[in-house]
Amino acid sequence: MSSSSKPLVYIISAPSGSGKSTLTNELLKLVSNLDFSISYTTRALRGSEQNGKHYHFISVEQFNRMIEAGEFLEYANVHGNCYGTARQFLRDAGRNGHDLLLDIDVQGAAQIKRTLTDAISIFVLPPDRKTLEWRLRNRSEDPEDVIERRLLTASREIAEYDKYDYVLINDRLEESCEKLRAIVLSERLRRSGRRLSEQETKIVELAECCRLANARDRVQPILLSFSTPATSASS
Repeated sequence: MSSSSKPLVYIISAPSGSGKSTLTNELLKLVSNLDFSISYTTRALRGSEQNGKHYHFISVEQFNRMIEAGEFLEYANVHGNCYGTARQFLRDAGRNGHDLLLDIDVQGAAQIKRTLTDAISIFVLPPDRKTLEWRLRNRSEDPEDVIERRLLTASREIAEYDKYDYVLINDRLEESCEKLRAIVLSERLRRSGRRLSEQETKIVELAECCRLANARDRVQPILLSFSTPATSASS
């Protein structure tokens, strides 16, 4: 929990198929007093998704009414569907003395950073384009044209990585979860202003490995893999 009544806001963004949802779910198990903002969307449910658990699924008309009422911290149109983050989650987190985690795309993240300038932003990257393509195909949810569109979108989104405070390369899940936990906890420790224990210092050091300035060299090969895309498995 943040040391002040004002919640710390963590933004996590990633290309589709990078494992962001799995990381987010694990983080919420590992860190206490962290609320998750469930986005509103106009897209249809997929597979085993549940309304109010994965997203709040609403009509375009309802979404537009929420825009007009100023109920969104941010909203965007992604792949022809609207997504938005309701202000209510921020108010609820503050009232409960909790921090808030937002799972949003690069468009939404930019909007949030303009509104909440002290929000902490984390970008999750796949190890390379080939791995991302495999993950997208392995999900077996989307037709070929959707997969190709997601890969193209991923190339554009990944180019925005340097607008984030932290970059997390999701190669091995267990290590990635530990690093994500360290980022969240280190920001709480940093805001506390107190002397850190040896264990807390190690948490901060692990988080610092993911800070943008310290991650740039590891990101370059990933960017290169997207600038020279692999041949599609269907061709």
